Amino acid sequence: AITVGGLGALFWMWVTALLGMATKYAEAILAVKYRVTDEHGEMCGGPMYFIESGLGWKWLACSFAFFGAVAALGGGNMLQANSVADVMRTMFHVNPWWSGLIIAALTGFTIVGGIKSIGKVAGLLVPFMALFYIAGASIILAYHYDRIFDVIVAIITHAFTGQAAFGGFLGSTMLLALRVGVSRGLMTSEAGLGTASIAAAAAKTDLPGRQALVSMTGSFLATIIMCSVTGLVLGVTGVFGSLDEQGKLLNGASMTVAAFNSIFTGGGYIVTIGLVLFAFTTLLGWAYYGEKCVEYLFGIKSVPIYRVLFTLMIIPGAVLELDIVWKISDVFNGLMAFPNLIGLCALSSVVISETKLFLNVLKAEREAEK
Repeated sequence: AITVGGLGALFWMWVTALLGMATKYAEAILAVKYRVTDEHGEMCGGPMYFIESGLGWKWLACSFAFFGAVAALGGGNMLQANSVADVMRTMFHVNPWWSGLIIAALTGFTIVGGIKSIGKVAGLLVPFMALFYIAGASIILAYHYDRIFDVIVAIITHAFTGQAAFGGFLGSTMLLALRVGVSRGLMTSEAGLGTASIAAAAAKTDLPGRQALVSMTGSFLATIIMCSVTGLVLGVTGVFGSLDEQGKLLNGASMTVAAFNSIFTGGGYIVTIGLVLFAFTTLLGWAYYGEKCVEYLFGIKSVPIYRVLFTLMIIPGAVLELDIVWKISDVFNGLMAFPNLIGLCALSSVVISETKLFLNVLKAEREAEK
């Protein structure tokens, strides 16, 4: 986002995440309320189910499921594989083909076990990688503590004015910062896409409102915390706008590696380990989203076929150019968000009534504790 839209893009990512918290709350409430149980006894839910059950618009539900299944192959699958291949090539000179093959093998092995297997792997990796990455970034920010305020001012200022060209950076306008900030903010927070509600529907909870509160924190943690830490590190280290050994503008994982390496030896390994774990667990989550969309469209027997396709698509994702993969991701994310947002607006009264019910339950619980 910063490479294309300048530091101001991060501000619009913040705005998208904060507004998106409300959207994810609504998605989760509807997903849990309208979820169903499949032939294997697993909970199934998400936009396709609450659109069909809540509105009776089967055609719109099917359109979300179709776009969701395809988006999982693009943004959720190829994009993550591309990021891992990029950092592995930068740090260890590993051929992207080898990265793609290894990621595909690990993914295929994990997703065969379904949601329980995915949950166990993610449950082990996510807390570790988040703390590990933030710890490394905090060292850099502490080292450059005197630059943090200036970077924050630049983020806010350039969000409304754009950013002039310097180094290898070609410059950006306010509209460009806004566009790329919103699109990347939606990608990191998943707010409005509808995908997070598919996972929310699988949660064990007694009331939709409880899971909705958990789901909305995802936008805050992913975008406001993790992305802000990365953005500040890129700003204070001065790597933004730098060129690599081939004279190309540093972008993606390569720029973050350069930022960490500028402070302490081996800093790039923190980025490498963190990004590989982030990307892999995100990829597993999208595998679940995609197979639930396919299950809705074609039945549970179609899931194994989709898992094979999902696994195979990792390989071309690892070797394609980063810009191509991002464009594929943006297109299908937009197509997927459209039916989801229509469903949210049309069922807003249900969200309000479920929220009132949840608040009444919380009030009764507090009074009982007294």
